[in-house]
Amino acid sequence: MGLPALALLLAAGLLHVQASPLARSFELDYEEDCFRKDGVPFRYVSGSIHYARVPRPAWRDRLLKMYMSGLSAVQVYVPWNYHEPQPGVYDFAGDRDVEAFLDLTAELGLLVILRPGPYICAEWEMGGLPSWLLWKPDIVLRSSDPAYLAAVDSWLHVLLPKIKPRLYQHGGNIISVQVENEYGSYYACDHGYLRHLLGSFRALLGSEVLLFTTDSTRAEELRCGTLQGLYATIDFGPGSNVTEAFGAQRWVEPKGPLVNSEYYTGWLDYWGEAHASTSLVHVARGLEDMLQLGASVNMYMFHGGTNFAYWSGADFKDQYKPVTTSYDYDAPLSEAGDPTEKLFAIRMVISKFQPLPAGPMPPATPKYAYGRVALQKHADLLDALDVLCPSGPIQSRFPLTFEAIKQAHGFVVYRTQLPRDVLEPAMLGAPPHSICDRGYVMLQKGLLGNLSLDSSPLSNWLIYPLDIDAAVKQGWPHAALPKSSRRGRAGPAFYTGTFETPGIPWDTFVKFPGWSKVRRCVAGKGVRVNSSTAQPCIYLPGPAVDKWLQPGSVLAPPWAPADPLCTRLSTAHWPPQQHHCAGTGGCTLHPSVALPRPTPFQQDPRPQHCGHRINTRLPGSSVASCWGCRCTGGW
Repeated sequence: MGLPALALLLAAGLLHVQASPLARSFELDYEEDCFRKDGVPFRYVSGSIHYARVPRPAWRDRLLKMYMSGLSAVQVYVPWNYHEPQPGVYDFAGDRDVEAFLDLTAELGLLVILRPGPYICAEWEMGGLPSWLLWKPDIVLRSSDPAYLAAVDSWLHVLLPKIKPRLYQHGGNIISVQVENEYGSYYACDHGYLRHLLGSFRALLGSEVLLFTTDSTRAEELRCGTLQGLYATIDFGPGSNVTEAFGAQRWVEPKGPLVNSEYYTGWLDYWGEAHASTSLVHVARGLEDMLQLGASVNMYMFHGGTNFAYWSGADFKDQYKPVTTSYDYDAPLSEAGDPTEKLFAIRMVISKFQPLPAGPMPPATPKYAYGRVALQKHADLLDALDVLCPSGPIQSRFPLTFEAIKQAHGFVVYRTQLPRDVLEPAMLGAPPHSICDRGYVMLQKGLLGNLSLDSSPLSNWLIYPLDIDAAVKQGWPHAALPKSSRRGRAGPAFYTGTFETPGIPWDTFVKFPGWSKVRRCVAGKGVRVNSSTAQPCIYLPGPAVDKWLQPGSVLAPPWAPADPLCTRLSTAHWPPQQHHCAGTGGCTLHPSVALPRPTPFQQDPRPQHCGHRINTRLPGSSVASCWGCRCTGGW
């Protein structure tokens, strides 16, 4: 009797192994208008978090707080340009380790809704598309252009094989994958492009994964943004009529689950505007209305984070609107990752529909006021060109674009000799669309774009692409002695200062009282502040104090106060919420760059509307040079 029993046991084990893959499924049920997870009706309550906007040491803290808020899933962008800075050169290390981030979500018991693009969102630099795509001047982005599709396919063949083992059907926690993003709002309306993406995603991820699209509730956008084979979802905020909004989804998806893929808990901030805020009462009420209908909801954002370095994007809504460094979004978790009243209101709503995890919400971690930091001028910008552009300038008859000189972002100095002495005020003109980011006009210094003097084009330019990050990695500016200005010039300059930590580098907020535009680069982690608009101070995470504040430089033209030159590291913050985090070690505060206060003939430093003529009166001078920066690049 022993042998038959053994044979029966083995057979049963074989049947179990064969059945387990079939038991793990996530699919659409068009009959019951719901998702089915492992065959059981399911709806998710999700929140957006972007690993590229959060320091890696803070990932666990933010995700744990999202889990303890009652979320069953998180929604995640994958920015292409964050991982492929040059064609065929990939970076998935450190803060860019998307696989480690996804594994952490699984460890904490969160499902994932993945949004790998290739285009993700205008609020991120160039919508997540690499700037090197524009090296081909006639390329048509987000279309069936063969050059664009070839680059997209190459990227997807690198990214999606990392994703496939983490799909829910394969034992992972990724339940669905979005194709493109809000494509219906793009002018091309190229369904051939969407069909190509659908084929590529299916080929690389398999036939079982749930693929979907997201668009607004406008009929025209749903027409251009949807495609058979991709489940159509919508996005709308708390100001919308929930029944009417989901009626728009039913126009393209008569059956299936109701899904709001971007329920707006707040809104982003633009340079020059007040901090955006959304009523927690309205957010909570709208969420409850959707959950009562049985809808699946993703809250955008649940934790916004920070647009470090040059990664902030821009919108174009009748005018060019660049996004601030802060991506706080008035979200339930603040920019510093701290629970807000809005979070607890949302958590209360969720508790009416599903059990909350046991245990308390993790608290905000301490902040530390490092105090006043005196800043010393290290060098004028033009005196540092040999360090910041060691290969020397590019010579060109007319100014070249960033793409033409293969500069992804940052700063470029353009210099030329005026064709004549200018003894009387003259008109310096820039044609429409020649300055679409930021250009600074400085006496005997800088300009951006193809310019004219009293309608005569200026030519024979020296173009200096500035590689500040490379200089910082080589120890500049602390490895070099301060330079005194040879001409006593005013203009962009680098400033340095030092401070000590109490042994543990806590989170803090950097304020520049009396300054205007400031660019602070901390070992490649750059942020911007504008004391007179939506972002008067900068959130600096504890791990940044510990790790990022290595010898680094800050380049962002502000207007520096006359005296004293100082900054302040304090627990006072913006927006008015509590913040937290921690690390270990000590540090040095590194360079800031500032512009002097503008004289009457200087161009207003605020971002210019693309397409407007920019005229500046110059006093008598025979030398002209200028500099500009490309800080944003959204669509």
